[in-house]
Amino acid sequence: MMVANKKLSPGERMATRVGYMGAGFLIAAQWTVEPTLYILGFACVLVQTAQKKQWNLAVLQLNGLFAWLKHFFTW
Repeated sequence: MMVANKKLSPGERMATRVGYMGAGFLIAAQWTVEPTLYILGFACVLVQTAQKKQWNLAVLQLNGLFAWLKHFFTW
């Protein structure tokens, strides 16, 4: 009952939408193997995981972001 009555704040709604957009970028990146899409996807999903305080997932997103940034700048 408490979960059903919870209303999301505007910041939470925006972070959720940015996270979904990031997931879309990551899906598109799987098909194109374009580093820019990976970087955008990981950055967007990082916003959502940090806002929800899911720090284990935020660290994974940072790891992916740094790996693709390194690939982008050294390739």
